[in-house]
Amino acid sequence: MSTPLSALEPQVVWKHFEALNAVPRPSKKEGRVIAFMEEFGRSLGLQTDTDACGNVCIRKPASPGMEGRPTVVLQAHLDMVHQKNEGTDFDFDSDGIRMVVQGDWVKARGTTLGADNGLGVAAIMAVLESDTISHPPLEALFTIDEETGMTGAKNLSPDWLNGRILLNLDTEEDDELNVGCAGGVDLTATATYTPQPCPPGHVGLEIKVSGLQGGHSGMDIHKGLGNANKIMTRLFAEVLPGTDALLSRFDGGNLRNAIPREARALLAVPSEQAGTLEASIRLAFAGIQEDFAPVEPGLDLEIETTVAPAVVIPQPDGQNLLRCLSGVLSGPYYMSYQFPDQTETSNNLARVKAGEGSIEIGCLTRSSRESRKADLVQSLEAVFHLAGYHTETGGDYPGWAPDPNSEILRVLQDRYQALFGDEPKVVAGHGGLECGIIKGHYPDMDMISFGPTILGAHSPDERASISSTQKFWGYLKDVLATIGA
Repeated sequence: MSTPLSALEPQVVWKHFEALNAVPRPSKKEGRVIAFMEEFGRSLGLQTDTDACGNVCIRKPASPGMEGRPTVVLQAHLDMVHQKNEGTDFDFDSDGIRMVVQGDWVKARGTTLGADNGLGVAAIMAVLESDTISHPPLEALFTIDEETGMTGAKNLSPDWLNGRILLNLDTEEDDELNVGCAGGVDLTATATYTPQPCPPGHVGLEIKVSGLQGGHSGMDIHKGLGNANKIMTRLFAEVLPGTDALLSRFDGGNLRNAIPREARALLAVPSEQAGTLEASIRLAFAGIQEDFAPVEPGLDLEIETTVAPAVVIPQPDGQNLLRCLSGVLSGPYYMSYQFPDQTETSNNLARVKAGEGSIEIGCLTRSSRESRKADLVQSLEAVFHLAGYHTETGGDYPGWAPDPNSEILRVLQDRYQALFGDEPKVVAGHGGLECGIIKGHYPDMDMISFGPTILGAHSPDERASISSTQKFWGYLKDVLATIGA
C-alpha cells in the first residue's frame, strides 16, 4: 500500500525530498533544480550564491550561543542518475519522480528514485529551514553533475567557502562513516569497419538479455551481479564458433556508473540453421542462468526471429569484437589491504554499441590508489589495442585518502556510540565522492561522509529506508549541536 510521503517521519525531510523530486534534475541538465535551490534559499532570507559552474551555496548564521564555533559545510549533489525499466513511460527531462511507499521503503515507479543524493539535499534543506535546530555557522553547498563527471566539485573556487569542516551526506549505509573513496576515469575504445550486405537466405535473430539488478558501479561492483554486456558476450562466445551466423549489431548498457541491466543484439543466420542456433543459445543461457541464480533470479532471455538485417559486421570484425569483450575485465581487480572485504580497484564494462560501421565501448575504472587505477587502465588499453581499437581517457578525478588524525571522525564516532550504543563502521567506499576533489581545493578541510541507507542506487530498484532516514536525521542534528563544543 502506498501512503503520502508527507505522512512519513521525519516529515521535515520527506516534504523537501518530495518537492525536490518534482523537479527534473538529470546530470548536465540541472538548470531547473539550480533555480529551485536559489528560490528556496532566498525564500528563507538567507544569503544564496551561485557560481559560474552552477554550484549553489546557501549561508546560514549560527544558532544563538554558537557563533564562536567553526563554520561547517553541509554538502550534497543536486543531480541524479536517470535509469528506467523498459516499458516505463517516463521522460526525465520533464517528469517528476513518481514515488510509492512499500513497508519501510520509499521507491519510484519504474525509475531511479533520486535518493542518491536527494535525501542528503532534503536533509540540508530541513536544517536551513529550521529555527529550532542548534548549529554552528553553516555553508550549504549543493554541487552539480556529480554523477557524470563531478564537474561542480572540479570547478569549485578555492576561496568560495569559509568552513574548515565538511559533512558530505552521500553515503548509503547508516552505520558507516566514510573517510575515503575511490577515484575514477572514463576509458573509451572505438573502431570502425566496413559493413557488408547480409548474404541471401538469412533471417534475423533478435537476442535480448534482461532482468538483471544493475546497480552502482562502485558500491555494488563486488557483489557478483550480472553485467548484461558480459553475459551477451559469453553467450555468443559459447555458441557462435563453427556456425555461419553473423553479428549485425550489439547494444548494451547505458551510463558508465551503472552496471548494465540489459543488452540487445541482432544476428543474421542462414534460415536452415536458425532453429538449431536458437536451441543452442537457449541451452547455453540455461547454464549462465544457473551460475547467476543466487544473485540474479530475474535474469531473462528473449529470442525473436525477424527479417534479415540489410547489413552485417564482417565475420573477422565480429569475432574480433567478441574476443575483445571477453578479455575486458568487469568487476573487482584488487581488494583493499587497509579495509578488508572492500574493493580497491575495479572496472565496469558499462556501454557497448556496435553497428552501422562503428564500434564504441565505454568503461569506468575506479581505484582508491592512483597507481592501481593507472595499472588497470593500462591493462584494459592493452586488450583494446590488441583488437586494433583506438582508446581515449577522460573525466579523471582523484580519490580521497583517509586521514587517520581526523577530528571530525572522532566526533562522529563518539556521537554515534552515545546515540546508538554501538560502534560505527569506518570505511573507505569504492563509490566516487566529491570529497577528494573538494579536498584538492581546500586541503586543510576536515571531511567525513555519512547518510541514510539507500539500496539499489543507479537502478530502478533504488529504494530508501524510512526508519534509517529517521536515524540519520537524529544523528545529523546531534552532530551539528556537538561540533566545536
